[in-house]
Amino acid sequence: LQMPANAAGAVPCERLRKTEPAIVKDCFMDNGVDNKWKIFSLVAAGVFMSTLDSSIVNLALPKIMENLNVELRVIQWVVLVYLLTVSALLLPFGRLSDILGRRKIYSAGFLTFGLGSLCCGLAPNAASLIFSRGIQGCGAAMLMACSPALVVDIFPVSERGKALGMVGTIVAMGLTAGPLAGGMILDVVSWRFIFYLNIPIAVISVLAGHRLLRKTPADKGSDEPQDPWGSILLALSIVSAIMAITGLGRPQGPGYQPLFLFIASVIFSFGFAFTESRVRFPVLAPDLLKIKLFTMPILAAAALFAALFVIVFMMPFYLIHARALPPSAAGLILMTPFVMLFFISPFAGILYDKTGSRPLCTLGMILLTAALLLLSRITAEIPMAMVVGMLAMAGTGVAFFISPNSTAIMSSVPPGSRGTASGSLATSRNLGMVTGVALAGLIFNTTYAKLSHGGAFKTYSPETASVFMAGFRHAMAAGCFLAVAGLILTLLRGADNPPGTKPTLPRTDSSPNR
Repeated sequence: LQMPANAAGAVPCERLRKTEPAIVKDCFMDNGVDNKWKIFSLVAAGVFMSTLDSSIVNLALPKIMENLNVELRVIQWVVLVYLLTVSALLLPFGRLSDILGRRKIYSAGFLTFGLGSLCCGLAPNAASLIFSRGIQGCGAAMLMACSPALVVDIFPVSERGKALGMVGTIVAMGLTAGPLAGGMILDVVSWRFIFYLNIPIAVISVLAGHRLLRKTPADKGSDEPQDPWGSILLALSIVSAIMAITGLGRPQGPGYQPLFLFIASVIFSFGFAFTESRVRFPVLAPDLLKIKLFTMPILAAAALFAALFVIVFMMPFYLIHARALPPSAAGLILMTPFVMLFFISPFAGILYDKTGSRPLCTLGMILLTAALLLLSRITAEIPMAMVVGMLAMAGTGVAFFISPNSTAIMSSVPPGSRGTASGSLATSRNLGMVTGVALAGLIFNTTYAKLSHGGAFKTYSPETASVFMAGFRHAMAAGCFLAVAGLILTLLRGADNPPGTKPTLPRTDSSPNR
């Protein structure tokens, strides 16, 4: 299709459009579409909205806990249920976007997220807030499953690193603006307004998405069926595992419930693997897992985000309680890692096109590991400049990792599997987040209960300061071990595909998808 018009043997593009529509479609997917920057703006709106909400909610957790009069182990479910819902539904929605077309799923995601935000703002108690966050998570899963695939669909191969690097910049903008906006809102009005911010963005984006994504690769689907049993078993395995982790941290003792949940999670996981190896169109094709440059970066991303969210979840409590900062000041400090992400992500995306993913991702993991090691030694009296420096180091490491890692994953699979790869990438990210929050809560609550002789953290006082800081440091140490695991996985990924290589799925004669 790129041969000169007078080249020997060249076939006119119009004839190919009629006789070989699949080839023409693949050509457009590889070489971009005319309105790619308008569609990129739509993707940016969804990414910005979801990341803004996430960073604001994390900052607001101490205020929400105080206002609703609940313990930390209860209020952590405001974060956990959102991440659990996203993690459980990302792969099904990624697969569904390949079948129905990404336009339908993406527009429905904005609508659901806006409805969930409204319900969160109106929630009268912790139970209804947690339920409403689940609705939000369903909408966020639709948006996250489609976003990277939309970018890869509309940009040519030579611009994907730059485009996904710009997505990293948008993520950084949302994460950076969240603590600042959240701190200002919490200083002036109720925490409920942090959810109302999403509603106008969602309404405008639904209308824009319906118009912009028509007659683009995102509007095309396939006649392949969905895999309902695989989706259900995957969701059950994830939810069982996270509930088992959180159940270990109960002050009265874990009992037998976490053990039963772990066993159930293992059974559901084996059932998922068995189902995926037997169905013709699985939610996660086993052939994808044979691609080393897909599997290792997926696992490394999960480890990185688990380590990062140990910091993201615990740091607001440290700044607001141990350091007695107002929400606005705490928000400014929490902007630090995301400011680094904002400035470095585009640079990392451009470097990927020259160096590949492994050197940049390795550097990122080393920096994150070092930051968590320093945070595991922190006290309530150290200079605030040192705290800011540790957060900046963590943010720099994440910035060097995200864009190259995402580009390597999306470039390692063929076009027909990009929706599934996009959902897998987002699933690994959110599984990492929910694991980090659950693990941080488990380590903190267990340490707090042990040192306070069975007590649960509900309010902060000078008498409990030493116990609080011990729990905080232990949680950071757990995050450091997660980062080390991510570093090992990053080193095992191997070299990137040579430029211009068209990825294909490795198949075996026994593959049911053959």
